[in-house]
Amino acid sequence: MVHSLGIKINFHSLLVANYKTMTLKEYQEFCKTTAKKFDNPEKEIMTWGLGIAGEGGDVAGCIKKTFSHGNDQKAGVKENLGDMMWYMAMICNFFGWDLDKILQENLDKLKKRYPQGFTEKDASRNNTRVDWNER
Repeated sequence: MVHSLGIKINFHSLLVANYKTMTLKEYQEFCKTTAKKFDNPEKEIMTWGLGIAGEGGDVAGCIKKTFSHGNDQKAGVKENLGDMMWYMAMICNFFGWDLDKILQENLDKLKKRYPQGFTEKDASRNNTRVDWNER
């Protein structure tokens, strides 16, 4: 499936009826059915935030083992990226954000930053540091 943003998405490994391809919105909704319910919203968002950070560490560990130790963990990279996607969906659900819109905003930002595609000149930003909230 080619997503409306031009991103090729195939969620064939999800355990859903008929193993159908899902939209990102359907994926976000499905994730809710597999998530723990919290009484405390602060504990909930901390769980999702720490969860995505932990899975990111797992991705890094698998890459290190694959390329530094000669221990092929590419399957682990793939699995943990899926787990990160789940946490990302849950963070979006918590804040009432649409994952489609977040991806579109990211694409718009990247198109503005790299209008002709990636260049080191554009990436250097004139040797200045730019925080996430600076435009």
